[in-house]
Amino acid sequence: MDHSFRYTARDFTAELPAAAYVARFRDAERVGGYCRECGNYGRSWGCPPFGFDMEEYVTRYGTALLVATRITPEEPGLPVSEAGRLILPERQRLERRLLEMERQYGGRSFAYVGTCIHCPEGSCTRPEGRPCRHPELVRPSLEACGFDVARTASELFGIEMKWGSGGRMPEYLTLVCGFFHDAESVVWNG
Repeated sequence: MDHSFRYTARDFTAELPAAAYVARFRDAERVGGYCRECGNYGRSWGCPPFGFDMEEYVTRYGTALLVATRITPEEPGLPVSEAGRLILPERQRLERRLLEMERQYGGRSFAYVGTCIHCPEGSCTRPEGRPCRHPELVRPSLEACGFDVARTASELFGIEMKWGSGGRMPEYLTLVCGFFHDAESVVWNG
C-alpha cells in the first residue's frame, strides 16, 4: 500500500530591516513561556535555553528575510498523525537552502520549531550533557528566539495559521523560517 501523500508547497518571502522585525514580532516573554511548557525544552540542541546572548543573536544583522511555506495536501482531511510526512521533505529542502545562504552571504538562519531532523528521534545528546553531533546543521527556530510566527505569517504574508481538528489535518500547513543578514541583496530560490 502506498502511504505517500501528494501536496503542493509554495514559498512566500518578505524582507524588512531586522530591527523592525524584532520590534514588531518578537515577544520573548510570551513566546518563551510556550517553549518552557514544551517537552523538548532543554532536551534538544535546537530548543532553548541556549548558551548564548539571545539579544545579540537576533539584533546583530541589518536585514531579515522571512519565508513562509504553505503546504497543501491534494487529499483533504488526512490524519494529523501524518503531518510529518508532508513537513519533513519541505524542512529538508528549506533548511538546506538556509545553510547554503549562510555560506553564500554570511548571516544567520532560523529554522523550524519541532523535533530536530538531523539525528534519529529521541537520540539528541543534549539530555546526556554531551555536545551536539551536528552543530553545523542545527539552527534554532524563530519561535525558540521569541518570535511570534503566527503573527508573522498573518501580517507579512496574509496566511492564517491553521490547526487540525478531530484528528485531521487542516486544509494547509505553514512553516515559517528566516535568514538575517547584512548582504546588499540576497536571492531566495528555495
